Amino acid sequence: MTLIKSISGIRGIVGGKSGEALTPIDVAKFAAAYGTWLRRTNPQNLKVVIGRDARLSGEMVSRLVAGTLQAVGLHVLDLGLSTTPTVEIAVTAENAAGGIILTASHNPIQWNALKLLNHRGEFISESDGEEVLRIADQEDFVFVDVKKIGSYKSDDTYLQKHIDQVLALPLVDVEAISNANFRIVVDAVNSTGGIAIPMLLEALGVAPKNIKKLHCEPTGNFAHNPEPLPEHLRDISKELENGAFNLGIVVDPDVDRLALMCEDGTPFGEEYTLVAVSDYVLKNTPGNTVSNLSSTAALRDVTLKAGGKYFASAVGEVNVVNMMKENNAVIGGEGNGGVIYPESHYGRDALVGVALFLTHLAKFGKTASVLRRSYPNYYISKNKIELTPDIDVDNILSRIQTRYAKQPHNTIDGVRIEFDREWVHLRKSNTEPIIRIYSESETQTTAINLANKIISDIKEILSEPKK
Repeated sequence: MTLIKSISGIRGIVGGKSGEALTPIDVAKFAAAYGTWLRRTNPQNLKVVIGRDARLSGEMVSRLVAGTLQAVGLHVLDLGLSTTPTVEIAVTAENAAGGIILTASHNPIQWNALKLLNHRGEFISESDGEEVLRIADQEDFVFVDVKKIGSYKSDDTYLQKHIDQVLALPLVDVEAISNANFRIVVDAVNSTGGIAIPMLLEALGVAPKNIKKLHCEPTGNFAHNPEPLPEHLRDISKELENGAFNLGIVVDPDVDRLALMCEDGTPFGEEYTLVAVSDYVLKNTPGNTVSNLSSTAALRDVTLKAGGKYFASAVGEVNVVNMMKENNAVIGGEGNGGVIYPESHYGRDALVGVALFLTHLAKFGKTASVLRRSYPNYYISKNKIELTPDIDVDNILSRIQTRYAKQPHNTIDGVRIEFDREWVHLRKSNTEPIIRIYSESETQTTAINLANKIISDIKEILSEPKK
């Protein structure tokens, strides 16, 4: 069983023993800690927003979280089946003290998580996250007496409010999208994207008869691995191969990651979601961009071509957002298909990504595959090593850094090593018990070989006799 506590929240496999998995006790303890932190940091604001994806454990976890927040004296606004970006915009729209999104994002069906937001609808900072963890570990919370129990209210209107906000963005051109007469197939892995994305497409002027829904029933029974990687998207690829559609849209269970498929069934590339959207934004709003250290160099190239400056942050949405604010970035995000557009809000938002990309594609006037070929071509090899309790990750990263000390490297998040126009990035995952090893090159073979060399180095280190 697995339970991962981090500054961004708590994530684990549902069921098992308390402290070793995501059990009702762990959910309640962590919700109480977060609620206590909210009350201490902003005692005058007792409102908190929650929402969830459609995974099987969602309803149970939601009831536990809502009841616990009420028990510490907070007033709960429950959006029910929702998306991560929808909860984020609801926090600010409601002037709430914070919010909790009940989703394990791309993790498989047996996982769930509590993702924590501050009053700005953004993920809480490292220091705030550490304080929530301290409160939880020390059980430093007290429940209110019966006359001070918080209220509970549900509101299912925020998906529409979110879509209305997207439509109001100056760079979203509904007329251009409508005139393009797009035919689109959507794969929402049987989660809340199956509600949100078709609603958005119709609002953007895509005719209902031109929208093919694939795995769009929000049952929580994921039809395939929920991480939107090419190897998991064979169903939508087959739908596109017959030539009946202009584009495939894929989202993860909580709809903050966007992957696109070209009209011929080939992946546009989740790394290139942000590249394409940024290209469109930069053509209309010159400025700077930010992505994390594990994202493609193509964003840097597109940004420099547009006359802007590119900045790389540590992995994690909160780190990207902080660097975007520091450098006045007009667009940013992560290479996993996460688009952050400050004109809307500081959070990864697949709905915003869809609207901007479709506007871009409509104005481009050619196919998605032609648009993809217009960008610098890089290949990323994404690999991982499963962690066991006896593996000292810090020692591995330190040893790798020493082995490649003569190469330019960055240690703000694990170790990223530069090799001319190639790079490799090693870091411990925030969401899974793994070491991620990403490498990029202008050729797929070189990217794979570079990753395999680093993996071989790690295995050699792990095989050394313990001192």
